[in-house]
Amino acid sequence: MTDDDALSERDRAVLAMERRSWPGPGAKERAVREQLGISPVRYYQLLNALLDDARALAHDPVTVNRLRRVRDDRRSRR
Repeated sequence: MTDDDALSERDRAVLAMERRSWPGPGAKERAVREQLGISPVRYYQLLNALLDDARALAHDPVTVNRLRRVRDDRRSRR
């Protein structure tokens, strides 16, 4: 993998944030604002795009595959 193929630091931080467990409602959104400096809406936009990025899958296959399953389950219930 070349540097051009690597995820950005922000993309890696988004995936790392998603790997954590959160104690209650609002804690994750607060951490997104404080640690990443972006709104929760923008965070989820970035995260959703990462789920379709092969580089994200290569970087963190467990997290990406888990989130893809959750997303697919939600889509199939609509």
